[in-house]
Order: sequence, then C-alpha cells, then structure tokens
Amino acid sequence: MSLLSRLLSREEPPPPIESYLRDQHVPFSLHHHPPAYSAQRLAHIEHVPGKLVAKVVMAVVDEELVMLCVPAPCHVNMLKLMNMLATENVRLAQEDDFAGAFPDCEVGAMPPFGNLYDLPVYVDKQLAEDDRIHFQACRHTDTVEMSYTDFARLAHPIVCELC
Repeated sequence: MSLLSRLLSREEPPPPIESYLRDQHVPFSLHHHPPAYSAQRLAHIEHVPGKLVAKVVMAVVDEELVMLCVPAPCHVNMLKLMNMLATENVRLAQEDDFAGAFPDCEVGAMPPFGNLYDLPVYVDKQLAEDDRIHFQACRHTDTVEMSYTDFARLAHPIVCELC
C-alpha cells in the first residue's frame, strides 16, 4: 500500500516491535485500542490485571539511561534501586532525557526491550512471576501481549526487586 493510500485510509503501518517479534518467530498478539497514556489505563482498556502490564520507567544512573519495568500499579523504590546498583547517583529520567533514545516510538510508549536501544533492562520480579506480559508497542494505541518467557529470552532483563 502506498503512503498516500495509507494516509487517505488513515491506516497506520505496524509498530516496529511487531517486525522484531515476527523476525524472532515469537508468538504474540497485537491489540489496537483507544489511546492509553498510563500503564494502569492500558490495563483497564485491555481488561487485564495491572500486575500483568509492564510499565516502562526510565532512570538515569551514573549519567547513563537505564530501562526499568515494573507492574502497572507499582512505583519504583529509589532506595532499592540505589542499593541494587550500588550507587547514589540515580534519578528518574524526564522525557527530555530519553525522547531521542527511542526514535521509532511515541514518547512514553516504548516497549520494554531496552536491548534494542543499547540500554540495560531491569525487571521487577513480580512481572517475572506471571506467564504473560502486556506492554505498549511504540504507540499509545498499540499493545503487545506475549509470554514472559519469550520476552525474557529476547530482552535479557536483570530481574530484581524494584517496587
């Protein structure tokens, strides 16, 4: 379909994460929905418990970006993060800090695959306890659902206590 045809039909191209997952031969489902600008809202729209939705939180650790993934209802415990990383030089990132790091994503809708952007990924152990994981797929209107095992195999996250 040509660009003009897509514009006229208002059909968007698939999110970049979809191509990556297909290339990796990973089973997943992609859901298109009304815009969700928070992980809790995403859980509500998708009719799934918030504990299954990965909320991506960006942090700056020793002046380097890191990706943190926690269940939607959780908040990052900065003391736990500092202790785990053995540094006091930690702060939550602002949008300006990371907007350029994800050129193929809407700001705040990046998937939890920091490895695709040369960023370490830290996942709260609560997310690793469930069979399935849901997350935004580069846009606030797209969600991926897949097995946590496949996610972990591809993203190589460090599982720790973040909440």
